[in-house]
Amino acid sequence: MKDFIFLFTTGEAKYKQIYQQIKTLIEQRNLKSNDCLPSIRKLADTLQVSRNTTLTAYEQLVAEGYIRGEGRKGYFVNTLEMIFSQEEMMPYQPAQKVRQASIVDFRAGSVDQQYFPLKTWRQMANQILQLKDSYVYGDSFGEQRLKEQLVHYLLQARGVKINEEDIIIGSSTQQLLVYLGFLLKEDFDSIIVENPGYIGAREAFQLHNFTMEPLAVNENGTQLQQLAHLQSRLIYVTPSHHFPYGVSMSIQQRQALIHWAKEVDGFIIEDDYDSEFRYAQQPFPALASLDKSHVIYVGTFSKSFLPGIRLSYMVLPKSLIGRYKRYFAHFEQNASSLHQLTMASFMEKGEWTRHIKRMRLIYKHKMSFLVETLKKQFGDHMTIVGEHSGLYVLIKFHTHHTEQQLIQSALEYGVKVYPTSPYFLQQPSHEPIIQLGFSNLKLDEIQLGMQLLKKAWCTN
Repeated sequence: MKDFIFLFTTGEAKYKQIYQQIKTLIEQRNLKSNDCLPSIRKLADTLQVSRNTTLTAYEQLVAEGYIRGEGRKGYFVNTLEMIFSQEEMMPYQPAQKVRQASIVDFRAGSVDQQYFPLKTWRQMANQILQLKDSYVYGDSFGEQRLKEQLVHYLLQARGVKINEEDIIIGSSTQQLLVYLGFLLKEDFDSIIVENPGYIGAREAFQLHNFTMEPLAVNENGTQLQQLAHLQSRLIYVTPSHHFPYGVSMSIQQRQALIHWAKEVDGFIIEDDYDSEFRYAQQPFPALASLDKSHVIYVGTFSKSFLPGIRLSYMVLPKSLIGRYKRYFAHFEQNASSLHQLTMASFMEKGEWTRHIKRMRLIYKHKMSFLVETLKKQFGDHMTIVGEHSGLYVLIKFHTHHTEQQLIQSALEYGVKVYPTSPYFLQQPSHEPIIQLGFSNLKLDEIQLGMQLLKKAWCTN
């Protein structure tokens, strides 16, 4: 009969600890096949626990096949074929921190938590929960109340005149593009994408095995003259605020792109992901306001309101909407109907307009402060790209260091900054470009981040 020592810790039931320690002894072969275990009474007396505690531990081990009971003889270890690797049998040890925890995180894609209308949103969500509509499955293509509000909003803010039946609600831009791809690949086998551009869209198109033709974009704009040399009749663009350069298409470029779509009898997928936040002028009208028949318009609440709400929408031309609805007539809606109805109420009562106006001023102030601080800290050592709109800037750093070296140096000083190289279809050969998001940072955090980056990048 084996005698062994048990060590108890706080926070977990003792029978579980007894079970786990005997199990470990068996798996590590410290207890071998047919070894006799202490009786329930003896083990309880030794450990100063109740007999029910040791009985429960033994019963769990018996149920899992680690041990067996033989009448009056006692409990014995079963033969166990060892299929565990040495690594799996090692006792758990917490991972050691190898890096300093970040002090300032310049992550793009977040929103300002301090100014989120939490109280108003919670009140409206509670009111929505009192409606009968909250206790049934929602419409497959989106809640009617939200569509009605989007019709008014898109006309007023983006110049797009549509009907409710043209709108599809989804959980994210990427999810909508994946669904859309099933429809489009019947008529298209390739697509033109911006280079650099949004990875999430490229991944959605790649899932459908679309051949992707790159259309060059730089800080001066989209190189639309390249369209004459491309074969695809389908194009994905971010015309109001290119991702990631931040440039906007002029009215002449927009008209030229619409003309191209008509000439090739194709479609433009317009991703209007954060058009609300333009600081120098009013937001530009959407491409879809110029031609609804050749533009598939996609918008989202993730950037302007809350990423976690998982709420986006798509406006389809008349030639596609019927086919889309036949394709997905029997698919459940994957965006929360509760969030849809709450957002509809939020818009109905004017809270959405007030929120956007308030956040535009707040983000404009943060953008100005970030740009001013960047210039003060780095001067001619860098060029700022995209400072007139959006929730991030790019900095082109004039240095012999690589993008990864800059990111690593910043991290050693407790600052997280982000690469832009993944946005390129080919590895860029130019100077490293770093992305700095600012939306969820306070001004003092931005200033601290800049001071730390100065130490990280100007002392190497």
